[in-house]
Amino acid sequence: MLKKVATENAPKAIGPYSQAIVVGDMVFTSGQIPLCPKTGEIVGTDIVEQAEQVMKNLGEVLKAAGSSYEKAIKTTCFLADMSDFASFNSVYAKYFTEKPARSCVAVKTLPKNVLVEVEVIASL
Repeated sequence: MLKKVATENAPKAIGPYSQAIVVGDMVFTSGQIPLCPKTGEIVGTDIVEQAEQVMKNLGEVLKAAGSSYEKAIKTTCFLADMSDFASFNSVYAKYFTEKPARSCVAVKTLPKNVLVEVEVIASL
């Protein structure tokens, strides 16, 4: 059975999707971008500021699902510019200390022209 996850502590979905879905003992988050949960506005102008907001948003979604960064199994990271890779990693490493499996790719454009988006698969 699928259980939709929703929290006011992370940005509302900006399309026809859920913040996350729990199936069995697994949670699958939608990609989070650096939006302020209260205003829906983009937070930060550089990769470090935006990545910090993305991590905060992911943490709230994981928490609402009954999980945490430490239970992350796989992340997928999307960067607007691969030259931001090292700076992004400096933020990412503070949150995903258990070093889950990861893919990190550069994409042409992200929603709202942000610099980063991250999604997570985690256990409960």
